[in-house]
Amino acid sequence: MTTTFNLTNDALPSFASLQDARFQVFSSRHSQESLEDLLSTLSSDGEMGRRKGLGMWILGRFEEAAALLAPHLADDVASFTLAMSCMQIEHWEDALPIFQRLSNAYPEEPRPRAGVLEARLEIHLAGGAPPEEITESLRAEIAATPEPFQQSAEGLHISGRLFEAERNWDEAIECYEQASDMSLAHRKNLFHLGRLAERFGLDETALEAYEALVAMRPAPRNAMMNLGILYEDLGRDQDAASCYDSIVKASPTDERARLYLSDAIAGMDMYYDEDLERKEDRLNQILRTPITDFELSVRARNCLNKMNILTLGDLVKQTEAELLAYKNFGETSLNEIKEILGSKGLRLGMAREEAVASVDVGRNRYAGMENADALNRPLSDLELSIRARRTVETLGCLTLGDIVQHSEEELLGMPNFGHTSLIELRERLDQFGLKLKSKHDPQD
Repeated sequence: MTTTFNLTNDALPSFASLQDARFQVFSSRHSQESLEDLLSTLSSDGEMGRRKGLGMWILGRFEEAAALLAPHLADDVASFTLAMSCMQIEHWEDALPIFQRLSNAYPEEPRPRAGVLEARLEIHLAGGAPPEEITESLRAEIAATPEPFQQSAEGLHISGRLFEAERNWDEAIECYEQASDMSLAHRKNLFHLGRLAERFGLDETALEAYEALVAMRPAPRNAMMNLGILYEDLGRDQDAASCYDSIVKASPTDERARLYLSDAIAGMDMYYDEDLERKEDRLNQILRTPITDFELSVRARNCLNKMNILTLGDLVKQTEAELLAYKNFGETSLNEIKEILGSKGLRLGMAREEAVASVDVGRNRYAGMENADALNRPLSDLELSIRARRTVETLGCLTLGDIVQHSEEELLGMPNFGHTSLIELRERLDQFGLKLKSKHDPQD
């Protein structure tokens, strides 16, 4: 008979017991909802406040957990959970002294020691300093630790992080795989393994890591997104849609997940008008362009933010009268907006059918140039994989000519774009006699 976790009465003598409680809570939707309901009734002070903070960590609500647990530093379970929550919300400076105290108090425990090393690494990397300045020091510290720590999942994960910071990808993946063999419960290690393996085309390794990670509830959003993209690359559109749908259900305002869900559902339909699909693709790329990509006055930008107008697609739905009716939005701001839309062949209050036609009119902007026919070809002619296509779309590329304005280094710096995608893109461009821009080319 399965026992039900009771936050207000059950003993929580260790962080491991808290992890066991999380497993119980996420064993069913009813258990999760019951804990959520209970937390809403608990006081934020005293012992109930401490337990409420632990409950927030169980649910993955790390900011709330950190705020509730901050007054309970004298309690080791609460303070370690606080430090772990701080790491999740990137408050590494707050986590570091807690890990240091616990590492001194429990020198045989690998997790606080690993927390110290990782927090210091994150602080250094966030500061923008060269990784070599810290990795050498941290390696020396690891070498001075007991052998059991070095061979633990925590120690191997930290070694992998150091190799990754130094861009020693093969060694990093090997460390992450060894840590995974030691423990499939190390969530952060699974994410780093999945992300790095995916980047270098090790799809099976990435798939195993991501699937193991999302099976541990609550599933991290970034892992769910990456797994969905990987499923799409493998032609598993239904599985991809399931990943995105889970994110949307948890966060209905997540526009990126909603967009990817729509794409995955569309991929499940084998029959479509190919010509219309190309036209719609070109328009959608333009309409998804963020307003922040354009230079606007502070007043115009603030007004658009307050009106929740985030993309060109949001903007073309508005009329001049609607914009001018908003407080502090005047003719000067309106002219700025009209100029931006005009540069893309759009206008305020434009019907979608008219927008599609206007996008087609502007297709020959590379006329007269060498390889003009190839440069003017639409992005869809490359028939790229989902991952590669989304990266160049994010950069605002509509044609092959737009793509070759970007360098390999720029593309590799984009999320979810690795060497496998780069090789694919280079090969497809080569079919049209085109190459990516060299980083040594003069700027336009």
